[in-house]
Amino acid sequence: MAAPPNLDTLEAGLLAGDPVLLAQAITLVESGRATDREASRELLARLAQKSGSAQRIGISGVPGVGKSTLIETLGLRLIERGLKVAVLAVDPSSTLSGGSILGDKSRMGALAQSEGAFIRPSPSAATLGGVARRTREAMELCEAAGFDVVLVETVGVGQSETSVADMVDLFLVLTLPGAGDELQGIKKGILEHADIIAVNKADGERVDLARASVADHAAALHYASPESAHWTPCALAISAQTGDGLDELWELVQEHRRSLSEAGVLEEKRRAQRARWMWNTLEERLMDAFRDHPEVAARLEAAQESVRAGEQTPEEAADGLLSLFLG
Repeated sequence: MAAPPNLDTLEAGLLAGDPVLLAQAITLVESGRATDREASRELLARLAQKSGSAQRIGISGVPGVGKSTLIETLGLRLIERGLKVAVLAVDPSSTLSGGSILGDKSRMGALAQSEGAFIRPSPSAATLGGVARRTREAMELCEAAGFDVVLVETVGVGQSETSVADMVDLFLVLTLPGAGDELQGIKKGILEHADIIAVNKADGERVDLARASVADHAAALHYASPESAHWTPCALAISAQTGDGLDELWELVQEHRRSLSEAGVLEEKRRAQRARWMWNTLEERLMDAFRDHPEVAARLEAAQESVRAGEQTPEEAADGLLSLFLG
């Protein structure tokens, strides 16, 4: 059995910005072992007053839209400005094997080699919305380690992807130029959470196409209910490959932060996110306790087979299992 982590060493290393110890701390909070969960809770409690100052930005978009290219190009620019950038790239876990590629460092090679960057690929493990189970905790650790910007790259666009908006300050949706049916593919819930829509690959012969897409997205945003009265969602064209439009994009990100901060909305948003974090954690632990209950564990498979065979309704099976759990 592995020795328990030295929390004093992890805490001191994090506060000193040690990337190796930051990686170890994230591994600790991602662990499912009971002893590691206890240690991670203590570590997070120690660091609670030393996090919360970074800009948290969620970046979503369909596969192939250029999320990793954008993150690398933007990240390098921010580092040139003296900022430290952490990237939490949520990898799609296999629904069959549970495995994941975890290849983000190779896709962001230049950024990964920068001293001002930290890239952490994490398997989504089939978590709703493609957000890794411990992404919230990982963000807190990155902030405690002194990172100014935390970028969360999500698996893709889908109805459940809105869950990432519950843990970031700004939600950026990346789209492609000329994708005529793409507005139909972006669910209304995603559109309502988008603070900025960036049409990527606006270069070469696609510039005019990108501008037309920006107009389409801007028009669609008028039909969405903005999350805050202090920010009007907007769309712009960028090229992650050439860097065109990235300065304008970052200025919009800063304008969004200023607007929400000056109105007191950003801190209120963080408070609401912490409350949801509490409820998510409670639900998760209750489910773990339910599955680990001896009588439930002994009956669970049979109950599932009974439902599959039509011998019981799902409600009847659930009631029976809950009766065992509640005693």
